[in-house]
Amino acid sequence: MSSLSLTGRRQVLADLVPGTLVRDLTLVAGGALLTGAAAQLVIPVPGSPVPMTGQTFAALLVGASLGMRRGAASMLLYLLVGAAGVPWFQGATSGLSGASAGYIVGFVFAGALVGALARRGGDRTPLRMVGTMVAGNVVIYAFGVPWLMAATGFDLATAFDKGVTPFLIGDALKTVVAAGVLPLAWAAVSHLGKED
Repeated sequence: MSSLSLTGRRQVLADLVPGTLVRDLTLVAGGALLTGAAAQLVIPVPGSPVPMTGQTFAALLVGASLGMRRGAASMLLYLLVGAAGVPWFQGATSGLSGASAGYIVGFVFAGALVGALARRGGDRTPLRMVGTMVAGNVVIYAFGVPWLMAATGFDLATAFDKGVTPFLIGDALKTVVAAGVLPLAWAAVSHLGKED
């Protein structure tokens, strides 16, 4: 039995950290903090009420690293604490109003999906990680675009033009980075496991 298997199912990176409940709570809180920190990297997008931030990248990496339950819990914590008034959404904002809030709601579901895909090996190779990141981004857009439409009165074409199209190049770059980072982490873990 491989040291990287857990009762017949694949591990995610968080499973390699020893511990139980305390570990899980720390990882969930840490993932939320990482996402909040990444949200402070804000690049305004001309013509769009939604800025480009690092939080989407962080949310998807957190989901893939923590797995479905912890990834979703981490993003739910991020959502709830920000909605309650902690200013850790984009550009030190809080609350669930405005054009961007639907994307943040989508993080919870995207975190669960990419975590589930990672549990099935979606984080082990660059090609699989690309698919995992694309699936996560689709989920985020599935929540973000309708919310954007409701918040602004945009029709679907305009919401897509202002809430998806300007972000595709950035999403592609983030996907390329993630496609290198997580498979590289697994390669390093495998290498260390062979040295033991």
